[in-house]
Amino acid sequence: MKKHNPRTTTCEQRNSSTMAVNKMFVMLPVMLAARKLDGEDPNIVFLLRCLYGAVQTIALILVLFVYTKASAAAADKANDVLVYVPPPPQPFAAPEAKKTYQEKSLSNQLISGARGLVGSTVFGVCMTVGLHLWKGMIVGLAIQSVMAPFNLYENPLVQAVFLKGGFANLKEKRIFGEKRREEIDESDLVTDDQGNTIVLKQTASKSKKDGGEKNGSKSFEDILLDTWDLGEEADIAALMSALTKNNINNATKENAWTPIMIMSGLGASGVGEALKRMRDLGANPEIVDKEGWNALHWAAFHGSAEAARVLLEKDVYDGITLGLHTVADKEGKTPVDLARDEKNDDVTKAIKEAAENATDLAAGAKDGMRKRK
Repeated sequence: MKKHNPRTTTCEQRNSSTMAVNKMFVMLPVMLAARKLDGEDPNIVFLLRCLYGAVQTIALILVLFVYTKASAAAADKANDVLVYVPPPPQPFAAPEAKKTYQEKSLSNQLISGARGLVGSTVFGVCMTVGLHLWKGMIVGLAIQSVMAPFNLYENPLVQAVFLKGGFANLKEKRIFGEKRREEIDESDLVTDDQGNTIVLKQTASKSKKDGGEKNGSKSFEDILLDTWDLGEEADIAALMSALTKNNINNATKENAWTPIMIMSGLGASGVGEALKRMRDLGANPEIVDKEGWNALHWAAFHGSAEAARVLLEKDVYDGITLGLHTVADKEGKTPVDLARDEKNDDVTKAIKEAAENATDLAAGAKDGMRKRK
């Protein structure tokens, strides 16, 4: 796994603080200049209204576009992982001060950040326009016309969409300056959504040397989630060596993910053989997670045609007989529905072929029985 360097986070925090200070140096001259504008001159007022309206219209369009992208990323199960998010940077905060991190789901952070961006933008427009119409103030129009682009540029979601290639591979981009579980050390203070301090268990990262890890010192759930975090680049050997008949159907505490679900959605090299070995250990593909997804749902959503074929193969899991393809999740979607929604045509084809083959075999067996009679 590509590990995050804590020093990088510190640099990003320093850069954010510097950006906030630099924005102040822009805002102060703008405020002074705006106060010298003649609010009684109808031409000046008209031009300011046009400028403000054009800038805010563009800003609202961009904000709504970012919101749709963030909502789509939040719906991706790959982003349903715990992260530790630092508070917004303070302009004159000491860079070496002890940091507080809030434990959040990356999906929740995405959607809450997007809603906050839309809310703050709309509120700013309403307040500025309201003061202008009620009190005739034009200073706000001038200031917000200049500062709106700076405010958007500072937002991590806007930066992610327009400067960092979108919301793909968020685990590596760390757009919120967040840390992973293994990167939290004794100098960090972790809280929940209510501000209550969380005491995290000691992890292998506390004792590793030169970036090395010992799988034996990690919990089974940590190994499982670390494998999922790596996605297609995962080396599944560590997970496979940790699997036993006793833990093969263990589920993660937060989302009830099992090893066979993780493997089915992984898309890494060797997934097919790994699933067959899991079968020998007693892996149950019928178990569902908190979203109502079984292993075939995972394969369908994440586009793992190889996993889908193994799960449906008659000599392995015989998923058609088990009815894996007909199970509907909490939103009423079957694996085929998910595959179609995600445009994973190879998975859709694999499921349909398996169902058709099963139907043909059943029909052939029925005809054979009739002939024997």
